[in-house]
Amino acid sequence: MANIKNMYDIRLKPRLLRSLIKDYLPEEFRHPIPSPHELSYLVETLKTFRLLSEAFPEECSSDVVENWTAAVDDWIERLLILVTCEMPDKCWVGVSLLGLTCQECSSSRFLSSYSFWLDDLIPLLDPSSEAQTLKVVCCISISDLFTRLGGYSNAKKDGTSYAAKLVQPLLKLLNEDTSEAVLEAAATLLCTILTFFPSSVDCDYEIAETSVVSQIMSWRSNLNVLKRCAQCLSLLPKSRGDDESWLLMIQKILASINCNLNDAFLGLEEGKDIPTPLGGQEMSREAFYLARRRSKQLLHLIPTLMLSCCMMLVNPYPAQVSVPINSLLALVERVLKVDGSLSQSLLPTTAAMQQEFICSELPALHLASLDLLEAIIRGVRSQLLPHAAEIIGLLKEYFRRCVLPGLRVKIYMIIRIFLLTQGIGVALHIGEEVISNAFIDLDVIGYGSGVESSSARSKITTEALPQLSCKKRKRVDVTRTLEEHPERVDSEVPVPENNSTSPTPLKIAALEALETLLTMGGALRSDCLQSNIELLLINVATNAFDGEWDTEEDKVFAAMFHCNSVDLQIAALRALLACLLLPVRVRPCHLIKGLELFRKGKHERETRLAEFCAHALLALENCGQTGSFSITEIAYAECSSSHVEGFNHNLSEKVQSGGQEGDILPLSAPQSSDIWLGNDNTENTETDIQQATEDLLAENQKEVIVLEPDQYPNPISIEGVNEVSQDG
Repeated sequence: MANIKNMYDIRLKPRLLRSLIKDYLPEEFRHPIPSPHELSYLVETLKTFRLLSEAFPEECSSDVVENWTAAVDDWIERLLILVTCEMPDKCWVGVSLLGLTCQECSSSRFLSSYSFWLDDLIPLLDPSSEAQTLKVVCCISISDLFTRLGGYSNAKKDGTSYAAKLVQPLLKLLNEDTSEAVLEAAATLLCTILTFFPSSVDCDYEIAETSVVSQIMSWRSNLNVLKRCAQCLSLLPKSRGDDESWLLMIQKILASINCNLNDAFLGLEEGKDIPTPLGGQEMSREAFYLARRRSKQLLHLIPTLMLSCCMMLVNPYPAQVSVPINSLLALVERVLKVDGSLSQSLLPTTAAMQQEFICSELPALHLASLDLLEAIIRGVRSQLLPHAAEIIGLLKEYFRRCVLPGLRVKIYMIIRIFLLTQGIGVALHIGEEVISNAFIDLDVIGYGSGVESSSARSKITTEALPQLSCKKRKRVDVTRTLEEHPERVDSEVPVPENNSTSPTPLKIAALEALETLLTMGGALRSDCLQSNIELLLINVATNAFDGEWDTEEDKVFAAMFHCNSVDLQIAALRALLACLLLPVRVRPCHLIKGLELFRKGKHERETRLAEFCAHALLALENCGQTGSFSITEIAYAECSSSHVEGFNHNLSEKVQSGGQEGDILPLSAPQSSDIWLGNDNTENTETDIQQATEDLLAENQKEVIVLEPDQYPNPISIEGVNEVSQDG
């Protein structure tokens, strides 16, 4: 036997495959089955070296080809022996590895062998069999086989024929089996069949619908089974492929949801009070617990049906359909309006206990409704424009009332998608709400100011939004109203309770929504507003770099959303870059501080952060070359940070000299170290720069070179100016 050259030698593959067969695949009556660790190693080796691919290079000799082909033949032969074995554990190993073989083998071998493999696998799905784990792995392996078979157009007819043989056994499993693992595997296989060979279910359409809905209504299934059943229900109309089947299915689902909501929301909706008990007697405790169990079943059923609607809206369908948008939006609005409040005149003991239970389940219902609203926006897209005003009003109203961080994160996500699909028209109408809520959720004055009053939070937020509304009407002095009626603060803007800081996922969601608003909405109408947003983002990014929000409680909440402090830093810098690149008539007021943050991030160890900051500096450099701000300002920004801070400290004292000690400057008066950049008079701006340079020379007795724009015949990069300044 010739020695192999290295691990890439093609001759290694058949040798390694035969070695695996000998060491890990048991024969029918000898050797125990491999342990889970050994099976894991076996699968990993097969995938790493692609031992079943039979991918021969052009220069491969015929001997090597024959040797590898024979090794794969031996592998499959051993698997089929195990599949037909009467010992369940060895049969389980063979079925599992046959599913892997369906994914890893060559196309020619798969097309020539899949029918034989199916003939061996289908009998194992006998509902009367007690081998539950064997049923599960058999469903998974057949699902893998059909998934690959669906990619071959010339095998559609045979695939449909084999899939039709599986429909009734699968429906029997859904109706008769009590194992949750088997139910989930059977529902997964049914979803695969409906995805790749939908016409195979047409003959059993009504039976399939009844079986899937019964499983959803039973309430005995776990969450994964319910999700798979919801997916089956959403895919079922594809078996007929016409628009009427799709519309009829979604209408049935909506009718069922509303019918169940009538029972679940009894006494919680406006105008629908709880009727007086028959005979004036209150419900017994036993009857109450039965009703509570029924309500719990309904509150698990409704999100599942909503999930099915979401899938129907976002998944492709072979025919063009008419979406009942009005009914869908009415359902979303109905659920989001319920907050658990109950009339005081209708508070018997049982009603109060029922109210407590409903309130504990409402966040899940609200989240399901927001998911449905997101699916409506994603699925309908531009055709949603006639209903945009209704959706904007719905989002605004719910944003004002929602306090839970998880739900507010979802609202920001929906607004981002809405902005991306509908454009600047939506940005003009919903921008004020996004910015005002972002100022609250980003703790604009929670750090460094010492202010903890919720009325102060609302005051600064409203002062930051003087001219954003696109309607030409006289605006109400919200600040004065809040000062005169402080008890109305919570009804206007949701302020975090107990002055607690917003969790990291909520800050990230707010920053991403702000970035999308700035990108899609373009230039803001108010230069003061742009300055305020710049200052907000500067403060958020600075606090994120300093780790002021990195608490243990926040880490736990962030882990739920799979994000961390680096994601917060990137989100803040992305929003800041979008703000600095806005096409406005004045220079960015906080450009220097922004450049400092981007340079600081460029030298961070975190690769993603450094990569983005390098991109941001390049974008700002190009912006400087096109004349959005002068190259002289960038040169000045390259001066020593201590000099800049010392110079601007005097300016800060001048700005604050008009107020009393402890007063808070409104955000319309920027407090950053580069406040002089906010001057609208471009001629005075250049004079201020020269004056700043003279003050620095007088104070430090050293030469600082500040280059004028006309001294450069061609555009020069930021880093080039940095080198000239340092040489001086």
